[in-house]
Parts: sequence; C-alpha cells; structure tokens
Amino acid sequence: MKKNLLSMGLIILALCISVTYLTGCAKKAAVKDQVTVTQEGRPAAAAPAAPSAVKPDDAAARERALREQALREQAAREAAARAAREKAEREAKEAAERAKKEAAARAAAILKELKVPDIHFDFDKYDIKPEAQAILKAAAPAYLKYREYKLVVEGHCDERGTAEYNLALGQRRADAAAKYLGDLGIEKDRIKTISYGEEMPLDKGQSEDAWAKNRRAHFVLFPPVK
Repeated sequence: MKKNLLSMGLIILALCISVTYLTGCAKKAAVKDQVTVTQEGRPAAAAPAAPSAVKPDDAAARERALREQALREQAAREAAARAAREKAEREAKEAAERAKKEAAARAAAILKELKVPDIHFDFDKYDIKPEAQAILKAAAPAYLKYREYKLVVEGHCDERGTAEYNLALGQRRADAAAKYLGDLGIEKDRIKTISYGEEMPLDKGQSEDAWAKNRRAHFVLFPPVK
C-alpha cells in the first residue's frame, strides 16, 4: 500500500513539473510573438527620413517661376521706360506749344507797338501838320528799338482832281511822311513809299468828312523775313 502511494505521489509530482514547464514555455512564446507583432506590425518610432534629391518636376517648376518673374520685372521696366519717354515727349510738346504761344504773343505785342495811325493832310497839301508830327514822333522809338522791321508809307487823296494829279500828290504825301520818320532816326532803307492817289478811298462818300478821311498817309508794317 505504501508503495502504491509513493508511486502515485511521484506521478503527480512529475505532472506538476510538466505543467509548470509547459506553462513557462507558453508564456515565453506569447511574449516573443507579441514582440514580433510589435516590431513587424507597428514600429515604435520612424527613423528620420534622409533628404531626398530634388525631383525634376520641382526643378522645372522653380525654373519656370524664376523665368516668369524675370519677364514680369522686364515688362515693368519697359513700362516705366515707356511712361518716362511719353512724359518727356508730352512735356517737350507742351513746352514747344508754350514757346510758340509766347512767341506769337511777343510778335503781336511788337506789331501793336509798331503800329502807326494814319496821318491826314489838308486839301491839296502834303506838309506834315502838328498833330501828324506828334503821331510820328510817338511811333519812332519802336522802330528804333526793333530795327529788323520795315515800313511802307502809302499816300492817298480824295476824289477831287485828276487821277494823274492825285497820284503825284499822294506820292508827295508819302515821301513827306517818310522823310519825317527818317529825320527822327529811322534808317531810310527801311522805309518805302507808294502812292494810290484816289484809287483806295477809306470812305467812299462825297462829303467833306469823307474827303478829309481820304487825304491821308497809311503805314504798313513788314516783319523781318525768316
């Protein structure tokens, strides 16, 4: 009986040892499988990626962007240059127009200054009356100032008398006025004379007032030839 119990105790002990061993192996296998799953299925941390080379598409895009930027800058420079050129042309045109207007205004002022009113004569006379002398004296300084201008003196008569006589009388009146201006210092080669006699009446009436207006010397200014 004792021998049987001993044998049974040894069998039970052997079973316990076997169970313990098998349980330990199973735990080790489970831990190993868990580690394997962790390493293969879900890495704990990703290693830093090495810098990759620039792709050809990225390089082409960057080059295209740089080229487009250069074109925009060039277009901006050309637009600025064109605007500056147009501004300079506009200012030059405006300056030329101003200069032209100023020159025209100066010329008009000079012509006004050089204008000589008509002087009148008594019937059948060609002497310069005092009021006519005052007119010519007032006009002379402008001709001494602007010596490039010339003057034509026209002699006129009323309709009374023959055409030949009035033509000669008109010439004497023009010559008398020209001589008076010459005596005031105006060069004689700047003064020309011509007679129209009765052919160009200022007033076509046949009254004493009309005839008095037609007995005159008329002054025509000639600007310098450019």
